[in-house]
Amino acid sequence: MPIYHLAIDIGASSGRHIVGWQEDGELKTQEVYRFPNGVRKLDGHLTWDLDALLGHVKAGIEQAKALFPAVATLSVDTWGVDYVLLDGEEEILPCYAYRDSRTEAVIPAVHEKMPFAELYRRTGIQFQPFNTVYQLYADLQAGRLERASDALMLPCWLMYKLCGVKAHEYTNATTGGMVNAETGEYDPAIIRALGLPERLFPGLQKPGEIIGEYEGIRVMLCATHDTGSAVEGIPMAENAPYISSGTWSLLGVKTPRHITDEPSRLANWSNEGGVGYNRYQKNIMGMWLVNRLRDELCPGKDFGEIVREAEASVFDETVDANASAFLAPESMRAAFEAALSQKPESVGDYFRCAYRSLALSYLDALTELEHNTGVSYPALYIVGGGAKNAFLNRLTQEAIGKNVIALPIEATALGNLKIQLKAEE
Repeated sequence: MPIYHLAIDIGASSGRHIVGWQEDGELKTQEVYRFPNGVRKLDGHLTWDLDALLGHVKAGIEQAKALFPAVATLSVDTWGVDYVLLDGEEEILPCYAYRDSRTEAVIPAVHEKMPFAELYRRTGIQFQPFNTVYQLYADLQAGRLERASDALMLPCWLMYKLCGVKAHEYTNATTGGMVNAETGEYDPAIIRALGLPERLFPGLQKPGEIIGEYEGIRVMLCATHDTGSAVEGIPMAENAPYISSGTWSLLGVKTPRHITDEPSRLANWSNEGGVGYNRYQKNIMGMWLVNRLRDELCPGKDFGEIVREAEASVFDETVDANASAFLAPESMRAAFEAALSQKPESVGDYFRCAYRSLALSYLDALTELEHNTGVSYPALYIVGGGAKNAFLNRLTQEAIGKNVIALPIEATALGNLKIQLKAEE
């Protein structure tokens, strides 16, 4: 009988449980559970519903066990930067979501204590207002760290609730802007400069480590940052740039070590942990634009119909897809209209504008990537939900003038599973 493994892959808008096993030399998979996810507004702030997340994680495990009684290992991956504060075994609530604006007021104070140029030299992590370093400093200023014994990145918190072990996995930790790019550990100089409690920053653990057990299933660390697992899941014939296309589009390439020079800092490129390599990549706003437009303009409309309307449109203006106005607007429609000189006349106009803007942002990022690495790449791989959009893929290929290899696969879950399988060999 095959040995089964369970990947629990949670994005900012949905989660899924996928069972994988080796059969005839191939990795076979079956999705067994899917659930919605999203931020909720609480007292004027954007937060995560931890009870709902954990409830869905456990429900999906039960479904997996019912269908595949011999599940041997499981692991959880999520988006980066967000964490749960603990006072012993008790959560310190709320759990803020990265799109919340609470960090805006503290960013200047952080940079006064350690300028961003120095933060980047040490960590190689791009500036984003939601980076863990700013979130934790906001918590420090609000007094939330006084009784905090632990700060667990979200996937590690979920696995702690399953197996009782508080782990700190490397790839996800790197996303927050506090891990030294040279040592691969939390940087004590950053922690001291900001006055953060040192107890929150223990040694980091690598993917493949077993940390505990849940109902007879061994709990293992994968690359718990979803993009880290996604890159592991891309079946590349060569080392080429990739886009992990979901709520965010992460465009990057594997490099043997970090690149923290001035052009990289000025262009806001990130150096995040991979499984034995560096992920040199950049955040692009991604399907967030499209999903929010659908919520406002045509809730529930099938994306196939949306794409057909976008293809039929002749609207030619574009926006800067990475502008801060699109990060967490009250109205995405209004944000688009404010950025355009002419107002779109149809639903298709809005979506054509969004898709073309994304394709052009991919061109800009790929051009920077080739300049900063000194390498010209012949192809671009696209995985994740966005890879299913043939219209966006065509626009991207036309924009970049390179071969686009779109793989509409669950790359993150596949990478999560591959790490589990490799560790079990």
